[in-house]
Amino acid sequence: MNSQKGIDRYRAIWISDIHLGTKGCQADYLLDFLRHTESDYLYLVGDIIDIWRMKRSWSWRQSHNDVLQKLLRKARKGTKVMFLPGNHDEMFRGFLGENFGQIEVRDEHIHVTRDGRRFLILHGDQYDVVVKYNKWLALVGDGAYNLALTLNTHFNQLRRLLGYPYWSLSAYLKNKAKRAVEFIGNFENALADEAMKRGVDGIICGHIHKAEMKQIGSVTYCNDGDWVESCTALVEHTDGRMEILNWAEIRHLTFA
Repeated sequence: MNSQKGIDRYRAIWISDIHLGTKGCQADYLLDFLRHTESDYLYLVGDIIDIWRMKRSWSWRQSHNDVLQKLLRKARKGTKVMFLPGNHDEMFRGFLGENFGQIEVRDEHIHVTRDGRRFLILHGDQYDVVVKYNKWLALVGDGAYNLALTLNTHFNQLRRLLGYPYWSLSAYLKNKAKRAVEFIGNFENALADEAMKRGVDGIICGHIHKAEMKQIGSVTYCNDGDWVESCTALVEHTDGRMEILNWAEIRHLTFA
């Protein structure tokens, strides 16, 4: 990371699961992150706009417009921005190979790090059995999840009034649920298996809203997290080193 005038410079940045158009979207934190970081490559790893949720009800604030405008501005100024749609914005999979404001749309991509490692990038819903084979069940689960995110929003509003930093109640509840933990483990293993089949060194995904970077056999599994619960991003430093950034925590420590 090279820092100049409050801007942190990276070779590549991965963000996903922003869920613009929903009350749970932490657009202010993301906008702050985008303002304080620059990179050669910026990957939007799916569920950027929550089309699923917006078909039933939606919440679109000015900060959501600001996020989109900031992404488009980065693309115009030379950042190579790539959008890999997820299940919540799957309608954009009908535009693979197209460009929107110099943002390229792809289903998946191979990123080669500075130190020569090859990472397969995709959203990850393709390897989620619930989404792939039981979409109606996924939609029911999505409703319950959005209730948890609403509670999370109100919970953190209270914490902010009391002077406490952001802390994800919804992520805490999810990590305590035995079935959720089991699902996450199965998902991670499925993605690692796919990476091994493809002969790549690692895989980068989103989808399950759990930031993680770990070794599974010979594969480096990376999940960049989300911007409704954890406010996290995956970055590649200029020397090829990978790191997960928790932006809510970083900003709290910076201004504490």
